Amino acid sequence: MSRRLATTLAAGMIALLTMLGLASPAAAAVSTQQKLSVLSSWTQTSASSYNAWNSARLNRTPWVEYGFDWSTDYCSSSPDNPLGFSFNLSCYRHDFGYRNHKAMGIFSANKSRLDSAFYADLKRVCATYNAVVRPACYSLAWTYYQAVSVFGSVAAVQQSDIDRAARMKADAERRAAARS
Repeated sequence: MSRRLATTLAAGMIALLTMLGLASPAAAAVSTQQKLSVLSSWTQTSASSYNAWNSARLNRTPWVEYGFDWSTDYCSSSPDNPLGFSFNLSCYRHDFGYRNHKAMGIFSANKSRLDSAFYADLKRVCATYNAVVRPACYSLAWTYYQAVSVFGSVAAVQQSDIDRAARMKADAERRAAARS
């Protein structure tokens, strides 16, 4: 292939891509509406919303242009995995929702839904544990939810709440062992 033909084909391809909006810088820019739509879809109460957010968390490259804040302190000063129950990713998604809704100036209108999504995530975590210890997990999930709902942070979870759930868990495990 001659150099002139290759140059002509390359120029034609760039023109075509530009016309289709695939090669222009403007096409790469994400609109506020697009960002709001993705943010909303990733912060709903459903498992599919959680899964879509988690998939994006694990592969952020396609989402770089959205400028999302992926920072987290997980469950703030409360345990990320109280009594061995894995709450860290639920806290991470909650942080994601809070930080990005605040950055977009729409936090107040969405706080209740973000907190409900957090609680739904925690309950899904609890559902994966043995039925013997699940009530203790649900108790902690409710406590974490109440902390964010009332105070806006799981930092409000008290050690006495965790101790109460620990007693519930230990008592349930003892009763289950006695039945075996």
